[in-house]
Amino acid sequence: MTMTGKTVLITGATSGIGAHTARLLLDRGHRVAVTGRDETKLKSFLDETGHPDRLLGIIADAADWPATQAAVTRTVAHFGALHAAVANAGFIPADHPRTIADGDPELWAPMVLTNVLGPALLANAALPHLETTGGRLVLIGSVAGLKNSPANLYSATKWAVTGMAENLRMYATSRGIGVTLVNPGMTDTAFWQGGVPPITLSPEPVAEAICFALGQPAGVDLNTLTIRPIGQPV
Repeated sequence: MTMTGKTVLITGATSGIGAHTARLLLDRGHRVAVTGRDETKLKSFLDETGHPDRLLGIIADAADWPATQAAVTRTVAHFGALHAAVANAGFIPADHPRTIADGDPELWAPMVLTNVLGPALLANAALPHLETTGGRLVLIGSVAGLKNSPANLYSATKWAVTGMAENLRMYATSRGIGVTLVNPGMTDTAFWQGGVPPITLSPEPVAEAICFALGQPAGVDLNTLTIRPIGQPV
C-alpha cells in the first residue's frame, strides 16, 4: 500500500508515539482519525495539530467494543475509506514496576483489556474495510514482548500482542491485507509516569518506523520492526 493521500485510524493517539505518527502522516498529506479517552486531551491535540479538513478526533476507549466499532464506522463515513489502522493504545498500571508477585491486582484489568483486547477489537472492526482497500493493520508491541522480565504482567500483555500479530498475519495475508508488528524499545513518553530511564528513544523515530511500514508498496508485507535506542542492551 503506497501511501498517497490515504486514511489512517490510530487508537490512543493524543500523546506519545500515536500523536507523533498522526502529525507525520498529516504533514505528508494523509487523512488521519485519532481516538482518545480524555475529551480535554483530545481537544487540545486537535487544536494544536491543525489540519481540520484531514484530522478527525473521536472519543473512544480502545478496550470498549461499541466505541471501537463506532470509531471505525465514523472514520469510514467521514473520509470515505480506511487504508490503515494502528493499534497504538496502551496502558500500564499506576503501581509499575511492581510485579505479579507484589503488585495490586485491582489495577491490572484495564491494562490487560487495553493492551490485549484492544488490538483484537480494532482488527475485528477494521479488517473488512482494509480488505476493500488492500490496506495494512499495524500493532504496536514492545521489546517487552520479545524479552521476558521477572513476573512482569505488562510484558505478558505485549507477548500476547506478538502472538496476535502473527496469527492475524496468517489470516489477513490471503485477503490482501498487510500486518506489521512494531516493537519500540525504551521510549520517552508518558508511559513512564515521570520516571523516564536515562537511555530512551524519542517518539519520532518510532513514528517514522510506523510510517515506513504504512508506506510499503502493494504486494509487500513487512511483518516486524524492532527499534531500540543505542545503549539498550535488553
